Amino acid sequence: MTDPATVAALAALERVTHALSRREERPGQQQMAAAVARAIDSGRSVVVQAGTGTGKTLAYLVPAILSGTTTVVATATKALQDQLASTDLPFLSRHLGRPFDWAVLKGRRNYLCLQRVRELAGQLGADGQAALDLDDGTSQAVRAEITRLVEWAATTDTGDQADLATAPTDAGWRLVSVGSDECPGQARCPMGGPCFAEAARARAAAAQVVVVNLHLYGLDVATEGALLPEHQVVVIDEAHQTEDIMSDTITAELGPGRVGRVAAAAERILLEPDLLARLRHAGDALGDLLGHRLGQRVAWPLPDDLTGALTAIRLVLGDLLPALGALAREQRDQRVNGDVEQRALRANQLGLRLAESIDLALQAPDSSVPFVSGTAAAPRLEIAPLDVSEVLAAGVWSKRTAILTSATIPASLAVRLGLGDEVDRLDVGSPFDYPGNGLLYCAMHLPDPRHADFPSASHDELAALITAAGGRTLALFTSWRAMDAAADALRTRLDVRILTQRSMSKTALLRAFRDDEATCLFATAGFFQGVDVPGRTLSLVTIDRIPFPRPDDPLLSARRERIGARAFAEIDVPRAAMLLAQATGRLIRTAHDRGVVAVLDRRLGTASYRWDIIGALPPMRRTRHRADAEAFLAEITADPTPEITADQ
Repeated sequence: MTDPATVAALAALERVTHALSRREERPGQQQMAAAVARAIDSGRSVVVQAGTGTGKTLAYLVPAILSGTTTVVATATKALQDQLASTDLPFLSRHLGRPFDWAVLKGRRNYLCLQRVRELAGQLGADGQAALDLDDGTSQAVRAEITRLVEWAATTDTGDQADLATAPTDAGWRLVSVGSDECPGQARCPMGGPCFAEAARARAAAAQVVVVNLHLYGLDVATEGALLPEHQVVVIDEAHQTEDIMSDTITAELGPGRVGRVAAAAERILLEPDLLARLRHAGDALGDLLGHRLGQRVAWPLPDDLTGALTAIRLVLGDLLPALGALAREQRDQRVNGDVEQRALRANQLGLRLAESIDLALQAPDSSVPFVSGTAAAPRLEIAPLDVSEVLAAGVWSKRTAILTSATIPASLAVRLGLGDEVDRLDVGSPFDYPGNGLLYCAMHLPDPRHADFPSASHDELAALITAAGGRTLALFTSWRAMDAAADALRTRLDVRILTQRSMSKTALLRAFRDDEATCLFATAGFFQGVDVPGRTLSLVTIDRIPFPRPDDPLLSARRERIGARAFAEIDVPRAAMLLAQATGRLIRTAHDRGVVAVLDRRLGTASYRWDIIGALPPMRRTRHRADAEAFLAEITADPTPEITADQ
């Protein structure tokens, strides 16, 4: 007999989907809702692969809300977070028939800091411009922006930068906000009472459903639950990104830029020029050493020169932190200037966090791998965990029921995240007619992508396919160099507009692409996900190579060494399959979309691992003959059927 929780969830889902303007029968959505209800009721986690068009947000929100438990929904993208906050949760509050409170919680840096604003507002010049507490190099445009942000602080209810009519510049926003590594905390701040970030946390603490991004969730795990309210259920949407985002969150970073931020914060309030000069010099020395190792792994224990540079910074911090602490206490005791006290506390907090990261690096933990990333101008030493499974097992899976979902779930996901055997797995498919509406074409007649003749041959192939599609192409490349070469070669050969990722912002590019059917968009890995262009405007997706991760990626190479002979099957193939599936998913976004996915890498049809990758893709018809793809594209181009978009 079906359990009461499942019955209630399915009945409620039926009720709310009837309220959609365009309702469609979605068996996968019902399967998923039932699985989520069972998981929450039993306390056994579940991993659900839910293809595009399933309606997975309603499938997990409805049973979670009905359960009465406190649920945190962690998303991998801001777009999905905004969709939940602006569309899905308001819709359910109107139609579910059960009252519930929900809140969105972001990282502290997303909120205006009233203490920073107070400091700046007290220093506005006679012309109304923020005059003090700014570096000499701060431009007049940024100074004017600060003035506008100070004025906005008096009218906003949330202090959330997303509520601004125009997005602020990074330089301007940094001056009116603080990160978690800088804030001294509500109890030690005179503006802790009306603090926007603390108000958002209070709303989250009172809500049944809290929407966060995965980075913030990772910080909560790293701080042992210091940031988010107690919750019984966590839903991780776009779960295929969990390992990478959690790893990034836990990673410690050290570089001259971070040292410079500490020095700049201390310099505004501390009259210790020799001490601060020592700190800057030590930071520059570290930068020089890191610059010579850019893109490389570093051995444990760290080489003597890096150890010496980090030790030098740590010794300066040993002198600087007591001085900052003494200044803060002096200001507090004398009640002379609360703003100076707060600046001292923030600088001290930045210095403490930097010291903690240096101590970690000098301890040489075997569970992490050090490598140098960034740019020549701003190199940084990263200390990343080799494995996030133990942290997640202890900090998440052992404490609450987890619902992990995505359109593409790598086969190794549960193992790599430490879920073990105590998890159910489900694939509910997609409501779209992939065999009827989609064609997967592998250009097996092309040379191997590693062969010198491949670029020229692939350009010929692209020209033929784009001509058949009449433009309407999203051409995806695994490198910027390949994208640029293809665009340069084809602009002179094709009578269609070709935009590239270098042309304009992502938002502007997608708008231009949607507005003109004959346009082609050439892009790299950033467009494998998060691109939603329904209708005939996108009829052809091409991918130049199977998107294997770089063999010289420092973190992945360390993980490969740890696994040994199984590494290619457990790391490289699942990642390539997931990315190719994500890229393929750009094609069919509604039940009425049709088109071709063309993979120009012959290994998809010849390599021993090909079925592991093909099995992760939507179940399209398959062909190795370009004539089949050209005929299908010609059919789509000739079809006068108007575009029809579907509801979420």
